[in-house]
Amino acid sequence: MLETYPLEKLTAPLLEWYSANARKLPWRDTKDPYKIWVSEIMLQQTRVEAVKAYFARFIKELPDVRALAECDEERLLKLWEGLGYYNRARNMQSAAKTVMQSYGGKLPADYEELLKLKGVGSYTAGAIASIAYNIPAPAVDGNVLRILMRVSEDDSDIAKQSVKALAEKRLLSVIPKKNAGMFTQAMMELGAIVCVPNGEPKCQECPWRPYCLAAAHGTFALLPVKGGKKPRTIEEKTVFLICDGKKVLLHQRPKKGLLAGMYEFPNEPGHLSTKEAAAYVERMELEPLRIEPMEEAKHIFSHKEWRMIGYLVHIAQLDDAYAKDIEGGYVFAEAKDSERKYAIPSAFAKYARYMDIQLGKMK
Repeated sequence: MLETYPLEKLTAPLLEWYSANARKLPWRDTKDPYKIWVSEIMLQQTRVEAVKAYFARFIKELPDVRALAECDEERLLKLWEGLGYYNRARNMQSAAKTVMQSYGGKLPADYEELLKLKGVGSYTAGAIASIAYNIPAPAVDGNVLRILMRVSEDDSDIAKQSVKALAEKRLLSVIPKKNAGMFTQAMMELGAIVCVPNGEPKCQECPWRPYCLAAAHGTFALLPVKGGKKPRTIEEKTVFLICDGKKVLLHQRPKKGLLAGMYEFPNEPGHLSTKEAAAYVERMELEPLRIEPMEEAKHIFSHKEWRMIGYLVHIAQLDDAYAKDIEGGYVFAEAKDSERKYAIPSAFAKYARYMDIQLGKMK
């Protein structure tokens, strides 16, 4: 059990292994708390390899806290396009404004103060405090919980806050004061590349192999234990790519709620027939010349799943005044402009390709 397991014997082999095996990652070449913060937020729910390019672009465009705080929101969302969970970006900007107002433009070198920033939880605060400032502070996420539960053969439910709190308390007692940042990164790395979440762990490569109870008893596949999530809500949608050749109709979502403030292709609840799709376009006072079914698509959010069908609708050529007359946040945009200017969620990526729009890229 984690509560009684002697974690102190794991520190030395872990640091020795990390020194020899750590991957070279852009955010590991710096002690800049801003860059470490950006990388940690990006790495939530996103693979390391995917984050590299986004991180480089983001830091180039917004190199410091002031730049993030002052950035126009649409530009910020465009920079974030493709990473998903867009509230992470909004929370970062809100926190950046607080840092400018209350901390002189520099992230505080204090775990408790970091926790006060919007969007910064115990894991992120621990990561920034330890990696940037070498403050002994635990950074416990799913990767870290997994390796701790396995090495101690603890079948407690990691979805419970009490289990995470215990892990933080136990780690705090063994973090080396002179190597707090290295220890934090080593724990992350072990869970990411050796004691992996999917598939069989690479026990023969693990520095904890001689001490791991799950490896000794062959129980690694049963650990960690995580309580069941509520099933996702299924929503059916019909997506419309309404274009007059070069231009496509976009709609800005409400400022609050899912994908707040982002641009989408017009869509309706349910799966509409071709006849119903034509009627929908005509109600917008547009003249459909040709309607072509597009492929089905699916997008999974943390709490819901969209199951989509789509129609490519060719309409008569419009004059520039038309879009301005449509109520409700619509705009007719050149396809090339949508890549540069309008942040469109990756949920619509399959349909964007019909207009040669590449999401997640900044031209």
